[in-house]
Amino acid sequence: MEHVTQLLLILVILANLFVLGSHPLGACIRAVAFQGIALGLLPLSLHPEERSIHLFVIALGMVGLKGFVIPGLLFRAIRDAAIRKEQEPLIGFNTGLFLGAILVGLGFGIAGKLPLPPHTGSSMVVPVALSTVMMGLLVIVTRAKILSQALGYLILENGIYTFGLILAAGLPGLIEMGVLLDIFAGIFIMGTVIEHIHREFGSISAHKLVNLRE
Repeated sequence: MEHVTQLLLILVILANLFVLGSHPLGACIRAVAFQGIALGLLPLSLHPEERSIHLFVIALGMVGLKGFVIPGLLFRAIRDAAIRKEQEPLIGFNTGLFLGAILVGLGFGIAGKLPLPPHTGSSMVVPVALSTVMMGLLVIVTRAKILSQALGYLILENGIYTFGLILAAGLPGLIEMGVLLDIFAGIFIMGTVIEHIHREFGSISAHKLVNLRE
């Protein structure tokens, strides 16, 4: 199953780079949804000796929330706000893609110096997790649209989730489900807030929030 694990991790990295280098929000949401599906399946290939009905159920729940429910809420938000593209990034998309490639290399460099458990399932897990966290932060700080920043937050959480897979013998199901439910609630609330911001200011740029001060 090693080759399946590596394929899933490569897809995670490609999804990160796609988000950094793209401006259509719909395509970025699909990339993060695809990443969520890959991560939902990852524990099944990473820990094949510990497969159980419980693990399959939790993995299915991860795929459902990360790959369909949360992206569905984001699609609803961009439809209600009538926003299709990220047009106000703090850095260019080509620059973002270049920085993302640097962060991938940095993730591999840092991972080689960390004291990790002897059996991590795959040598790529930690580098991919670290680079995903860093690329999520990069999306958050370089995008102006609130929806784009929400995608960065989801990427960041996906990186933390990936790193958590090596700290447990299997999928930390209850904890992760709790985190995902918090994100689900946050995305739902965010969609409502975005709708009100767009109605008030005609934009969902985070820069417009300065107009809310007294």
